[in-house]
Amino acid sequence: ASSAPPSFFTSSLPSTSQGRGGGEGGGERVPHLRASSGRYLIMAAKTGGAVQVHKNDTVKRTAMARTGLGREGKPIRLLSNHFAVKLSGIDAVFYQYSVSIKSDDDQVVEGKGIGRKVIDKMLQTYSSELAGKDFAYDGEKCLFTVGPLPQNNFEFTVIMEETSARAVGGSPGHESPGPGDKKRVKRSHLPKQFVVGISYAARIPLRSVALALQGSDSDHAQDALRVLDIVLRQQQAKRGCLLVRQSFFSDDSRNLVDLTGGVSGCRGLHSSFRTTMNGLSLNMDVSTTMIVTPGPVVNFLLTNQNVRDVRDIDWPKAKRMLKNLRVKATHNNMEFKIIGLSDQPCSRQTFPMKVRSGSSEGQTVDITVEEYFKSKQVFLEKPYLPCLDVGKPKRPNYLPIELGNMISLQRYTKALSSQQRTTLVEKSRQKPQDRMRVVTDAVKSNRYDDDPIFSSCGIKIDSQLTRVEGRVLSAPMLVVGNSQDCVPFKGRWNYNNKKLFEPVRIERWAIVNFSARCDMSRISRELINCGRTKGIIIEGPYSLVDEDNQARRCAPIVRVERMFEKVKANLPGPPEFLLCVLPERKNCDIYGPWKKKNLHEMGIVTQCIVPSAKMNDQYFTNVLLKINAKLGGMNSKLALEHSRQIPVINKIPTIILGMDVSHGSPGRSDIPSIAAVVGSRCWPLISRYRASVRTQSPKVEMIDSLFKPLDNGKDDGIIRELLLDFYTTSQQRKPEQIIIFRDGVSESQFSQVLNLEVDQIIKAYQNMGQGPPPKITVIIAQKNHHTKLFQADAPDNVPAGTVVDKGIVHPKQYDFYMCAHAGPIGTSRPTHYHVLLDQIGFTPDELQSLVLSLSYVVPEEHHCNICGGTYLLCPPCSSADEPVHKIRVC
Repeated sequence: ASSAPPSFFTSSLPSTSQGRGGGEGGGERVPHLRASSGRYLIMAAKTGGAVQVHKNDTVKRTAMARTGLGREGKPIRLLSNHFAVKLSGIDAVFYQYSVSIKSDDDQVVEGKGIGRKVIDKMLQTYSSELAGKDFAYDGEKCLFTVGPLPQNNFEFTVIMEETSARAVGGSPGHESPGPGDKKRVKRSHLPKQFVVGISYAARIPLRSVALALQGSDSDHAQDALRVLDIVLRQQQAKRGCLLVRQSFFSDDSRNLVDLTGGVSGCRGLHSSFRTTMNGLSLNMDVSTTMIVTPGPVVNFLLTNQNVRDVRDIDWPKAKRMLKNLRVKATHNNMEFKIIGLSDQPCSRQTFPMKVRSGSSEGQTVDITVEEYFKSKQVFLEKPYLPCLDVGKPKRPNYLPIELGNMISLQRYTKALSSQQRTTLVEKSRQKPQDRMRVVTDAVKSNRYDDDPIFSSCGIKIDSQLTRVEGRVLSAPMLVVGNSQDCVPFKGRWNYNNKKLFEPVRIERWAIVNFSARCDMSRISRELINCGRTKGIIIEGPYSLVDEDNQARRCAPIVRVERMFEKVKANLPGPPEFLLCVLPERKNCDIYGPWKKKNLHEMGIVTQCIVPSAKMNDQYFTNVLLKINAKLGGMNSKLALEHSRQIPVINKIPTIILGMDVSHGSPGRSDIPSIAAVVGSRCWPLISRYRASVRTQSPKVEMIDSLFKPLDNGKDDGIIRELLLDFYTTSQQRKPEQIIIFRDGVSESQFSQVLNLEVDQIIKAYQNMGQGPPPKITVIIAQKNHHTKLFQADAPDNVPAGTVVDKGIVHPKQYDFYMCAHAGPIGTSRPTHYHVLLDQIGFTPDELQSLVLSLSYVVPEEHHCNICGGTYLLCPPCSSADEPVHKIRVC
């Protein structure tokens, strides 16, 4: 290809010494990331502004159709957790109706639980008026029937015989009443009246699913599948399960895993209908959600705050944690919603109560909560504890905290600690055979064929796993030091008796020890000796810095600051890297502040380790692989890269982009989302990447700073940064092909990727000079899905390199599943790749081979316990995850 026009190759990179985000159009600055290490370079972070995409400038793009099937690889017989669905009643038509539920005081009822009860009662009471139709109700505002109702609009009065405080909001019989308690007690035993309005909304033919299975475009196919999914949800709701989108969780203590802190992992099942090349299928998988551990409220608070005595409980913190949770009173089995805590303990918290004397109406007296319950023969053991407020904001209703039990199946939506996440992962693993058994048993026990709506549609669900034809692609050859070949085996390779491809030389470094019990001299000696065998020349450390004894009880940030002052006092200048010895492996609170200080503020590469009894040659080799990659070395290289024989990419300048967006913790809408894009550099290599990071509005998935024009006409977006870097590191060549790997988007967002993000990339390219636009290939990589693959003839996980592009894939669109990694524990999870656009023109075999090859060039700094291995997600995406993760940690 010819060299770039002057406007492209004479552009200069922005100065990184002054940060980014200033000047015209610059958004709010975030601290500059100065660390540059290994396979990617983290450059800057900045708030991105919205990009205006004008309708007259863009062409509407849709996901492409499949171009063919792959042929390379060794055939393998597989099973998948899809269950074949026979659809015989394709002439059936779903009728959608809008539902409104109002209470007798004309207030709209929002709760899903009471909504389902009201609709069930309506169906029982007015079955003849509704022609005996069965309903599929989504719990909110939509109701579906097979065939029409007798008329388009109905209004029914439904009377619910309720005495529960949960339903009517009144004070239960033996609870301490608040003001006006007498009226509320009486009302709680009266019937509750609701007005239900039903009005026709839409007609959804089931034939649309049959047309979609044939590859035809159908406007109603997704709507029809949604109705079928609602039927699945309704079945589980009637069984008392907790519903989380298309997953359901039953109230069975055998499904709970204690995560500490008053939180439990609850194992359940996911179920959803999918259109596939083989026909309609039911995808059934094991799913896990977090719930509040059921049991006494006092026990929950002790565990949640990790204290032993109730006197040590932080009550303001407890109030925030308990708000909106539901409890059951142990003395009368009634359920309540917590809105807060009392200001005083039970022994001193008073409320007004009317006391009758003879025939007179009596007088109002103040009585304590403890005295009230004593009069009801309920004696408190801990009257010094506060009460739960289970009433209304202006009408408190007090329940002694010792009489409250957390009810089961309450979702815990706050962020888990690192220890809780580790425990959840470890205890949620299932061997392939166990997972197959669980999902198969679930399909049989749920007896879907007996559902009246499914029967009306002629739906029959097979009880056996779907058989699938797969292929195992050959692993690419690697090259290590001295041009020695390295042949991966089962997705792994090691560096025994091998040198690294491009080892670094380390001269200025030190070891810091945060109170870990270890021999730092031995660690230094073993690391230097191991490095010598791998080709890394490591000089002796400048210093071995131990933490002061008096600093051990300080806060983590203080400990890090004091340690850094000692490091500066012991070193003559900035080190190349610091080896940090941490005292704890999984839950060390030093890690985040230490990384922030080094990576974020000082631009110093750091490697953390934890001493163990297994600090052998393999342990130090793993550590050195990370250090070498972080310092800019290369541990191994694809043989195709080394010989410059990568198909399609080798002959034409090609940049590979990996894009991802990370969002804040659940429930934290005030934390900005972080967008990261990595771009390949040093073409024709495909193993070196540079990263560019921006913040954007919370919970926004589409990246809005790929192209960011300023008032002066210049572009201050991410893509310009990466294109300039590609140009300066690739023999002054501009990319003529762009391969985009996008992570973290759902199928409903594919169109936005094609028509918003791709447009930004094209505009950024065109803004840098004249010339034809590049050819673009867009690939979505999804790891959060529920399709699993199993070997039909062996109990082990599927081999590394397994690919499936028939049977369970989309009937029309271009997608495939690939399990590039080896799964030594648990059940392997394939990555689901969707090819939305392919202007470059890869054959299926070329594209699948490229994805597999990229999985072998992931920087070893991403690995934690093996010498080398493939990665779950295609590395451009995993490399985009990494800088985002580092910012979140900091």
